[in-house]
Amino acid sequence: MATKKVTVTIPEDLLEEIRSEVGERGMSAYVTEALRLKRDRGRLRELVGWLEEEHGPVSDSERAAALGELEDLDAEHAQRNADDSRAGEAA
Repeated sequence: MATKKVTVTIPEDLLEEIRSEVGERGMSAYVTEALRLKRDRGRLRELVGWLEEEHGPVSDSERAAALGELEDLDAEHAQRNADDSRAGEAA
């Protein structure tokens, strides 16, 4: 994939915080991932708008059910990461 170098300006405190987190990945990979996530979130918001136009807004009970499922997925993800970490330590 072709790449292009760009210059951005961000607050120093944020830059230092990110640098301490990125480690081996590097700043470019971190920023690329962040931009993709931002773009994808915008696309999802657009999709939600289209779906709400067609089917009406999401009800409070539907929203609560979806958030419950997301919490379950987050818990499962955290558990799998913990299991992977323990397996890596044992190796």
